[in-house]
Amino acid sequence: MMKIPEFLQPGDKVAIVCPASFIRGDISKGIAILESWGLEVHVGETVDSQFHQFAGDDTLRAADFQWALNHPEIKAVFAARGGYGSVRIIDKIDFSIFQKQPKWVIGFSDITVFHTHINRRYNCATIHGQMPKSFETGTPASLETLRQALFGEAVSYTFSKNPLNKGFIGREATIKGRLIGGNLAILHSLVGSVSEPKYKNKILFIEDVGETFYNVDRMLWTLKRAGHLKKLKGIIVGGFSGMRDNSPAYGYSIEEIILEKVQEYDYPVVFDFPAGHIDDNHALIFGQKVALETVGDICRVSYSD
Repeated sequence: MMKIPEFLQPGDKVAIVCPASFIRGDISKGIAILESWGLEVHVGETVDSQFHQFAGDDTLRAADFQWALNHPEIKAVFAARGGYGSVRIIDKIDFSIFQKQPKWVIGFSDITVFHTHINRRYNCATIHGQMPKSFETGTPASLETLRQALFGEAVSYTFSKNPLNKGFIGREATIKGRLIGGNLAILHSLVGSVSEPKYKNKILFIEDVGETFYNVDRMLWTLKRAGHLKKLKGIIVGGFSGMRDNSPAYGYSIEEIILEKVQEYDYPVVFDFPAGHIDDNHALIFGQKVALETVGDICRVSYSD
């Protein structure tokens, strides 16, 4: 059974650490929002540190994350931002105390490393959602889904059906499966490692930012050739923002690139889920079972027993 950390309550202590790139600017708005939810915020040393592009060297970032993970009164650990660097420290982290006292780990982008590692190795749910740095531009709706997820309130998502959706065209259907995924580039980088997700019978969420179309194509070919895509129960596609093209143009859209890889598989693919490197980055609980359904012109994602 997947472990679900205790949901937060007003008065709980949470930590903000920076396991990847350093912060430009500050996270005061993020702290203020967390405090408005009734949480007591403790800020790690890495939040104000810089070593080249990182929030401190590997030793400091690992130690700061370890402090937040081990602290008996800290109920949730927020990554302040993503960037790059999580993979450099993931094998330095001791999760033995975490296994006995699991707590929420929250973030997206480069923090996908922690999501997949914790889900795979320690069978524990995590939250893909806004980080204190992205609170500055996050929509109220996306921040509310994060609050709901953290405090154990019922949350579901309804979004418009894209005409390119696969498997749900012209019919109503529901599939259920455990939710995994995150940033596509990070998932690609973890293939063959101990942090790689287990794809079989899962619903996969993917998103990315600033990639070229051909590189997205290449990364999906890697997942396909590794046998991962054929094992899924479905795919939820979030934002692929800031995409770059070649000259001459690559010639295929994100939807076309994805559909080409899964055309022979009998499972649904839905596009335009509001999550990823976008302001409207709705929270997703990785490791929990979800129901993906279509009704009329809308798609719905809800948590399932």
